[in-house]
Amino acid sequence: MTISQKEIKQAAGLIQEAYETHQPIAPLRDSFDMSIEDAYAVQEETTKHWIKSGRILSGRKIGVTSKAVQGQLGVDQPDFGMLFSDMAYADGQEISMSHLLQPRIEGEIAFYLKSDLDQENVTLAEVVAAIDYAVAAIEVVDSRIDDWNIQITDTIADNASSGLYVLGSTPVELKDFDHLNCGMVIEHRGQPVCTGVGSACLGNPLNACLWLAKKMLLVGRPLKAGDLILSGALGPLTPVSVNESYELKINGLGSVRANFTS
Repeated sequence: MTISQKEIKQAAGLIQEAYETHQPIAPLRDSFDMSIEDAYAVQEETTKHWIKSGRILSGRKIGVTSKAVQGQLGVDQPDFGMLFSDMAYADGQEISMSHLLQPRIEGEIAFYLKSDLDQENVTLAEVVAAIDYAVAAIEVVDSRIDDWNIQITDTIADNASSGLYVLGSTPVELKDFDHLNCGMVIEHRGQPVCTGVGSACLGNPLNACLWLAKKMLLVGRPLKAGDLILSGALGPLTPVSVNESYELKINGLGSVRANFTS
């Protein structure tokens, strides 16, 4: 690590304050010379704070998996963040903008696990066997960093720029849809505003799940039965507006809608 434990706690405190006050902060890299390892230490410090405060860990998200999003954010590798049960929204449920700072959305495939992925040297075959089913999902990404002025350490420390997520209500087993070639579109007022494909996510969304499973073992938070995995964007980030609705459609997985209100 390049920063001290005291600085890790200070950086985590700034993130927590931004959540609580709904006021963005300056990029953490302006104040802390963080390595990627440091940034994950900040994220873990905040995760422990939230769990102690009563939030329930429900899964993980993988970020920055598509070349399009990597290009938008100026990064060249995936990252991960924690998902909590209070982030979950149902298909069509109203999402108040008062809960968010500067939201954008991504179309993703969400996977639910039916068994643990806590074995060493986990393989792709074991990941496939552990998946119960998939649903279409809209991830509402958000940043506590002002004006999305982020580099990789900023977004990692900020829980991989997590916000909320909206889950589709049609569970589909892996064998029943083409997760590699499935097309994705996000529509606003009936017009497409974002398109993508399954293979845009690290070449295959299951590659992203395998990457995550290995990372979780390394950091001591292995994936467990019942966990949700948001596997990563199938296309670029899409801005959203208040009092507007956005519908995600993924071939073979159906659709899911996010409604943003004031």
